[in-house]
Amino acid sequence: MQSDHCVHMALLYKSLSRKVLLTSAAMKRRITTDACQILMSPSLTSIDFPDIWTSSSCSDYSSITKSYDDQQTATVIDGRVIAEEITSGITSEVRRMKNATGNIPGLAVIMVGQRRDSQTYVRNKIAACEEAGIKSEISNLPEDCTEDQVLNALSRFHEDPSIHGILVQLPLPQHLDESKILNSVHLEKDVDGFHPLNMGNLAMRGREPLFLPCTPKGCIELLIRSGVEITGKRAVVIGRSNIVGLPTSLLLQRHHATVSIVHAFTRNPEQIAREADIVVAAAGVPNLVRGSWLKPGAIVIDVGTNPVETSVCI
Repeated sequence: MQSDHCVHMALLYKSLSRKVLLTSAAMKRRITTDACQILMSPSLTSIDFPDIWTSSSCSDYSSITKSYDDQQTATVIDGRVIAEEITSGITSEVRRMKNATGNIPGLAVIMVGQRRDSQTYVRNKIAACEEAGIKSEISNLPEDCTEDQVLNALSRFHEDPSIHGILVQLPLPQHLDESKILNSVHLEKDVDGFHPLNMGNLAMRGREPLFLPCTPKGCIELLIRSGVEITGKRAVVIGRSNIVGLPTSLLLQRHHATVSIVHAFTRNPEQIAREADIVVAAAGVPNLVRGSWLKPGAIVIDVGTNPVETSVCI
C-alpha cells in the first residue's frame, strides 16, 4: 500500500503548478484564470497528510499581488512552491524504498483514443512519475476498441506485481460502458479513486476511501497548504460531475465547510456564489465566473482547462 501512496502523491505535485485566485475586492470585470487542472492526489490515509488540516498545519508560501487598471487587486498563490516540496519528499521516499527493497512504485495508464486534452493529462502524469523516479506504463487503445480490449488491458496490469496503481483516462468513448470498466479496477490499485466503494466511502461519515479523486484532493491540498482555513467557511462548487464537482463538495464537507453546489438547473448562481468564501469552478465553461459574482476576499480555484481568445495573465 505504501507504493500505491507514493504513486498517488508523486502525481500531485504536477497539478499544483497552477494558480489560485484570492480576490481582495469584488472585481467588476471578467476573471479568466490559468487552468488549474489538478492531476493526482494522496488519499486521506497517506503518509504525512492528516485527515483534517488547519492553516497552522502548513508552511507560509509566497504569493504575488497583481494590480488591474480599475485599481482592484487579486493575490495569486503559485502552486509550484507546494508542488516542488511534495515531489522532493516523494523522490526521497522512492529512493529510500529502492535502496531498502530494490523495488520502486509503478503506475499504469489506460488511454482510449486520441483526445488532445487526455493526451495532455497523460503526458503530465508520466512526466510526474519520471521526475519522482516512479515506473510508468501506458496502454494506448484505438478509439474504436472493444470493451473486452480495455478489460484485458486492466487484467494485465492487475496481474503485474510491478504495477501498484492503475488509471483509466476519462472520458471514454460513448460505446464503452464507463461504469463497468471503472468497477473492474481492483480497489487496491484504484489510485484515481473512482471505484464505487472508494466514492461511497468518501460520501459516508466515519468511512475512509483508500484513494480520493485527484482534482478534488488537489483543490483541498492547494487551499490548506496556502494557509486557507476551510472549517466554518461557506463554499460553492460550480459543477457536479463524478470526477470533480461531486467529490470536491464531499471533501469540503469533510473539512467542515458549508457547501452549496451550482449546476445547470440552479437559479441565480451568481447570487449563491456571491455569498461564498471559497468558490471552486468545475463546470468546464470558460469565462463562467465573473468578478461581479465574487465578494471581497473570496478564494477562487479554477479547475477547468478551456482555450480562450483573451485572458488575464496571472
